[in-house]
Amino acid sequence: MAEEETFMFKLFEAFGQKIEIIGTKGLFIALAIVYIWIGAMKFTAYEAKGIAPLVSNSPVLGWLYNYFSIHTFSSLLGILELLVGLLILSRFVSAKLSAVGAFLSCILFLTTLSFMVSTPGVFEPSLGFPALSVAPGQFLLKDLVLLGASVFALGESLKAASR
Repeated sequence: MAEEETFMFKLFEAFGQKIEIIGTKGLFIALAIVYIWIGAMKFTAYEAKGIAPLVSNSPVLGWLYNYFSIHTFSSLLGILELLVGLLILSRFVSAKLSAVGAFLSCILFLTTLSFMVSTPGVFEPSLGFPALSVAPGQFLLKDLVLLGASVFALGESLKAASR
C-alpha cells in the first residue's frame, strides 16, 4: 500500500508542477491580453467617455483633467496600458522587463481599486452595505484579482531575474 501511495503522490506532484507551469505562462499571457485589448480601446471616444466618471471623481487622477482633455488623457493611459501589456508579455524573453511591467501593473490596479472609495454608485444602498452595484462596483472589484495576478507576476519575474 505504501508503494501505491508513493506512486500516487509522485504522480500528483508531477501533474501539479505541469499545471503550475501552464498556469504561470497563462497568467502572463492573460494579463498581457487584458492590457493590450483595454489599452487599445482607450483610443476610442467610447472608452474615453466610459472612464471619465471614474477618473474625474478620483483624487489620485481627477486633477489631470485640468491639463488634458478626456480624449487625450484616455489616449495617454492607452499608451501606458499597451506598454505594460508588452512588458508583461516580455516575460518569455526578459524577466527584468516583465518585472517592470508587473510593477507598473500593480500601481495601475491599486489606482483603479481606489476608485471604489471615490466613485459614486459603487455600493448599492437598497441592499445595504457592503452590496456592490453591477457597474461600477462589481466592475471595479474584479481588479482585486488582477492586482493579485500582477503581484504574482512581479514576484515570479523578480525570482527569475535573480537566477
